[in-house]
Amino acid sequence: MQFKKHSKQRKQSIQGLRSFKDTLPKNVKKIINKKGHIYSETLNNWKYIVGDKLFKICYPKSFKNSNRFGVSTLLIMVKRGHEVDLEYSKKNIIDKMNSFFGYTVIEKIKFSSFDYENMAFSKEKKNDENVTNNKFQKKIVSVKNEKIRKSLIELTKVFKNK
Repeated sequence: MQFKKHSKQRKQSIQGLRSFKDTLPKNVKKIINKKGHIYSETLNNWKYIVGDKLFKICYPKSFKNSNRFGVSTLLIMVKRGHEVDLEYSKKNIIDKMNSFFGYTVIEKIKFSSFDYENMAFSKEKKNDENVTNNKFQKKIVSVKNEKIRKSLIELTKVFKNK
């Protein structure tokens, strides 16, 4: 592979396996170093930052870095009914986050509540005959061979159970 002169491409090619870090463009590396690092470290150490009691009722959803228009903000998802507990410990979380990273990472925390009972974590079994979408159901019905049609319906039922 031939490289042009006076470009930002690599001066030499590397044979064999490369690390993922070396294959990324410079602009992407800067973004990951700025934003991705803080959010991933926050996720990894969330239990340490908030403690066991709050760890069970909340989790960080997103992180917005500061710019000239706004301050750095952490969005936290909270179980409905526990917003007050987290509101009282807001200052403590900000202090722990900033001391964990060693500099002022977060200046503001926003909360968003969710209803835990309505979350789709648990699969509820449905005993429907037609488990496929209408789009696929029409295509299956249009198959002329009866054996193939029945086997396709059985296949969709197996996929739905998994």
